[in-house]
Amino acid sequence: MLLLLLATFVFVSCNDGASLQRYFVDNQESKNFITQDVPISMLKIDESELTEEQKEAYHSVKRLNFLGYKTNETDSETLEIELAKIKTILSHEKYNDLAEFSDRGNKVVVKYLGNDEEADEVVVFGSSKEMGFGIVRVLGDGMSPDKMVTLISVLQKSNMDEDQVHDIINFFK
Repeated sequence: MLLLLLATFVFVSCNDGASLQRYFVDNQESKNFITQDVPISMLKIDESELTEEQKEAYHSVKRLNFLGYKTNETDSETLEIELAKIKTILSHEKYNDLAEFSDRGNKVVVKYLGNDEEADEVVVFGSSKEMGFGIVRVLGDGMSPDKMVTLISVLQKSNMDEDQVHDIINFFK
């Protein structure tokens, strides 16, 4: 009886439906997708110009996982299917809204997993009908959702080391 109870618990706790992590794994080698772990060091941020809050947020980030999907004229239907999958995952109640904005004509949504004091994961999802979409999972320790919002504005202005993300940039060309 105890074994049956334990097996049921493990099965239920592992099966919470579609997850962003599962979506990354399922599509990492699929056609029109690219994945890459991006080091936080590639952002080339001048820390001397950061506020204490921004520095704390920056240092709480450990790594970035990127998944991109490139569309073309012949697969707009596939783009819509993949966008629907991502939107379904991100609409789950476990994802909290953090920010939403447009950047260079692309829609960007930022959500997080966790509570108001600490985010376990921050998700940045950007999409464009002309190019496709990209998802960045921001992973770290002690990430504060409020401080991450201030960091986003700094990241938008940062000089990215394009050598580090050469494959991603070329993928979307």
